[in-house]
Amino acid sequence: MNEFQTGNLIYFVLLGAALITMFIVNNRQGIGATLRQMLTWGLIFLAVLAGYGLWEDVQRTVIPTQTVVASENRIVVPRSPDGHFYLNLAINDRNIRFMVDTGATDMVLTRADADRAGIDPDSLQYFGRALTANGEVRTAPVTLDSVSLGPFVDRNVTASVNDGAMETSLLGMRYLDRWTRIEMGGGELTLTR
Repeated sequence: MNEFQTGNLIYFVLLGAALITMFIVNNRQGIGATLRQMLTWGLIFLAVLAGYGLWEDVQRTVIPTQTVVASENRIVVPRSPDGHFYLNLAINDRNIRFMVDTGATDMVLTRADADRAGIDPDSLQYFGRALTANGEVRTAPVTLDSVSLGPFVDRNVTASVNDGAMETSLLGMRYLDRWTRIEMGGGELTLTR
């Protein structure tokens, strides 16, 4: 357990002890009623803990995911609650989540995603420059062996690795131009080949 988890555990134990003490002191009407109330609050406490522990799973279930319609050569992606479109691509056989950015020229990987795709970000030469909303950042050109989106596979795809702080890899126009049609409407992005 790390320090944060230990602190949370201590907090919950103290909270539980305070609740038990409060019920015993305030409910002198009988041990049966006190035990019922303690059981009720214990179950509420466990439900809150379970909800907290399962929150990431609930988020993954609620957030819409991309749909592959292979027979029609298209990918349909619903708009995310934050207003963006996200695609999960396999880069060198590793799953990486991208935010679709029609304002970006290149496919841009974060340092962490580059590392996940088998590219050592520390060994790259960051001689490129890109202007972003956060200012100028250094970039390194790379060639990705394979980029897969559903059943569609592209080989030797040029991309960049961002040397700056970036939360999500970006899917820019250089990759999107590989599709014959890109449509946005009705809260969906449709890519067709």
